[in-house]
Amino acid sequence: MTRWLTQDELAAWLPLAGVMLRFNSALDSQLVRDSDLTHFDYLCLAMLSEEKDHVTSMSHLAGRTNASLSRLSHVVSKLERRGLVSRCPSDISRRVTNVRMTEQGYAVLVAAAPGHVEHVRSLIFDGLSDEDVDALRRVMLHVLGNIECAGAKDAQREGKPVPPPARVI
Repeated sequence: MTRWLTQDELAAWLPLAGVMLRFNSALDSQLVRDSDLTHFDYLCLAMLSEEKDHVTSMSHLAGRTNASLSRLSHVVSKLERRGLVSRCPSDISRRVTNVRMTEQGYAVLVAAAPGHVEHVRSLIFDGLSDEDVDALRRVMLHVLGNIECAGAKDAQREGKPVPPPARVI
């Protein structure tokens, strides 16, 4: 039997659906306008900035950014053409390709970060109380956990490896 949404659940779901449909494009618009980066470009650079010597394997970066290797490879190629990252062989295995953020990439990230953070703050956090922020964190972690659980069940059903938990960023 279908468990239809209650009126209260529907009243919460519709704004969430609107956020999901509009949020990434709002982040992209600001970053492209101010820094010529998409939100995913920025995320790749931000995750690289947290790595020792700004280097990690492509597969590790894919996990950190919740992206497929094919999507990541396309974006890394684009960032490489701009001189923001470079690919290099791994010291551990010839089968592993590392990606390294260049000095120019780091400079672009540092220049983009203040505007991006201010935009995120204005879209999400301005006007929220500390209690609201805590509630938002708890609800989003709950939703993310449900999504990961569903993804793991789907992978098991299809005989695929279970994806690692998403990085909360």
